[in-house]
Amino acid sequence: MTQPPGQPPQDGFGAPREPQPPQPPPPGGHGLPQSPPPGPYGSQPGPYGTPAPGPYGSPPPGPYGAQPGPYGAQPPGPYGTPAQPPPPPGYGYPQQPPPPPGQPGYGYPPYPGGPGTPGGDRPSRKGRTALIVAAAVTALALVGGAVWAFTSGGGDGGKPVAGRSDDAKQPSGGPSASASVDDGDGTGNGGTDDLNAGRKAGDGKVLWNKTAPQVPGSGAAAPGLWVTGTAVVKPAYKQVFAYRVTDGGPAWAPITLPQKICAVTARPSADGKVVVAYMDGVSDRAECNQLQQIDLATGKRGWHTEVADGALFDSTLNIELTVSGKTLMVGRSQSGTALDLATGHKLYDKKKYGTACYPAAFAGDDSRIIQVASCEAGKSTAHDEIQEFDPATGKARWTRKVTAGWRVARTYSLHPLVVYLTNQEKKAWNISTVGDDGRFRSEVKVDEKFQPSCGFAILQRALQGCQGVAADADTLYLPTQATGGPNEIVALSLTTGKEKWRIKAPDGRTMVPLGTGGGRLTAYVAPSYDAGGQVVSVPTTGGTHPFTTLLRNPPGAAKVERTYFSPLTAWVDGRFYLATNRLSGTGDADQKLMTAFGK
Repeated sequence: MTQPPGQPPQDGFGAPREPQPPQPPPPGGHGLPQSPPPGPYGSQPGPYGTPAPGPYGSPPPGPYGAQPGPYGAQPPGPYGTPAQPPPPPGYGYPQQPPPPPGQPGYGYPPYPGGPGTPGGDRPSRKGRTALIVAAAVTALALVGGAVWAFTSGGGDGGKPVAGRSDDAKQPSGGPSASASVDDGDGTGNGGTDDLNAGRKAGDGKVLWNKTAPQVPGSGAAAPGLWVTGTAVVKPAYKQVFAYRVTDGGPAWAPITLPQKICAVTARPSADGKVVVAYMDGVSDRAECNQLQQIDLATGKRGWHTEVADGALFDSTLNIELTVSGKTLMVGRSQSGTALDLATGHKLYDKKKYGTACYPAAFAGDDSRIIQVASCEAGKSTAHDEIQEFDPATGKARWTRKVTAGWRVARTYSLHPLVVYLTNQEKKAWNISTVGDDGRFRSEVKVDEKFQPSCGFAILQRALQGCQGVAADADTLYLPTQATGGPNEIVALSLTTGKEKWRIKAPDGRTMVPLGTGGGRLTAYVAPSYDAGGQVVSVPTTGGTHPFTTLLRNPPGAAKVERTYFSPLTAWVDGRFYLATNRLSGTGDADQKLMTAFGK
């Protein structure tokens, strides 16, 4: 890697660099920070020698520059995503100002609510709302995953009471239940343009295209994207829609909820169940505390429960829903409650522990769940702690303290655990890998400007949901920042932290990873002005001419592809899906909800 001016040669992971002045944001990109700081383990030696310089080139705009990292002698923890500049014109999404200083982001509006400070007796709902609103004005932040989309975060320490929902009181159906199917020729409910115009031999086609429901002037959330063997399921505003993957016809009648959706589970359970959270009213005192289980196969409602409030500054104004195995973790800013995903019955609470450690965020998958706690807030000893615990019992498997000043922000992967950390005061950030025992494994040592899409949230951690990043057992794949020309995908060793290979996007465009499997990395190549996007794959071993084109979208669809700002994406069974994660209240009758491509 390039050695900073005036610095001694790197030894092991390298000595910490001196702070760099913040750099202005680039004209666009898929969402990565500008340059990294040295590694997050402070100046204390660890299993790999002295701490490494942080991962990605020069410091990002605002808070994250080149500084020593956060872990001291402790191993790093799980989640992280860099501060995000606005996306590039080349990737086809509208420009948006960078997030506020000190906040990682990719241009999504933030969720309401967020972490507070530990307090005493709980105030009234109205008083609690006023306290939080007075502290920060926030909106909704949404991030998508390759197939499962990210949900909002928060916490809950109350005692939900589970019971089967009453469909008579919560009617199904809705304004889009009888909408016609749009096959992309401009005659259906997806708009008036022929999206399959200009198709050539070998081109794929728009299978179907859906227009978004009308929403209030302030806009509405559209979190989540779930793909089954037969259906694509998409929440939006107050409804959950299901479309057949083949032709876009209704897989089941839309579910209409009493109030607007505020959070969803990023992934379904093994038997195809998801949980959607919605508000308990429309006033400024309304909270995100109503949970509804849904069967993706049938569209039937399962159990329904209300999440109780916690202590002071620990309300359900905003929650996150995390699925791990058979457990649903309902998280608030300072606590969490685990429910049985099948029944909605309470299993256990994750509350304050130690001197003053409050659970702040969760992330999970089929076999593990990770908690990040904020400890001793407001003191000079304030720090984060990372804990893996048994999703069935809540019993801790390991806990690691993060050096004071460093904040666990995101995760790029849970298997292996790859985390992103930030240090606002030192304008520093770092990406590290953690072993299954919680011990530090490696840090990225490449001086590069990477740019995945991870979103940002004010006063709210959002640990999961980064797009434009993929990982397998020993390699992390990240896109470089786009600077007016083609970008690259770089493969980084999770054992050594060094670059293994890189490949440039074809045709002068930009591209981002979608996922891995079968020894290949799949990527989405953004559309150009007159050519549709592509889904391509490359061997995970790299190569000179490794591109295989899996799907080439028709040129007539390029304009529609560019209207999706940081969309939720899915590549499943030879079909590619683009879906919105936020609906604007502009009154645009042709605002897109989802577009499906195939052959």
